[in-house]
Amino acid sequence: MVSFKDAVMAITLITVCVLATHTSLAHPGCCSSYMKSRIPFRIIKGYSVQTVTEICPIDAIIFHTALGKACTNPASKWVMAYIQKLSNKARKVHKTSQKQKEHPF
Repeated sequence: MVSFKDAVMAITLITVCVLATHTSLAHPGCCSSYMKSRIPFRIIKGYSVQTVTEICPIDAIIFHTALGKACTNPASKWVMAYIQKLSNKARKVHKTSQKQKEHPF
């Protein structure tokens, strides 16, 4: 019997893989459409910002996961909430690194 957690993870993996293949149609590494669903925050490793250019047709926040990338709409509230959470994590790492630099032992 498959657990609910395993089913959700499988659906998430399939969604990310499908979206990763659809997002590179305009140019490799360039998003041409947004994913329709929200991805779990826990699978996000980082993000990058895409702006409209001659090559890339849309503004996007690209979340990077172990499985690939997910192109998201920067106008979505959940996307910006994730960016804020990632920024907060980065600040904590920075503060910890500064303390270790000041007191190495």
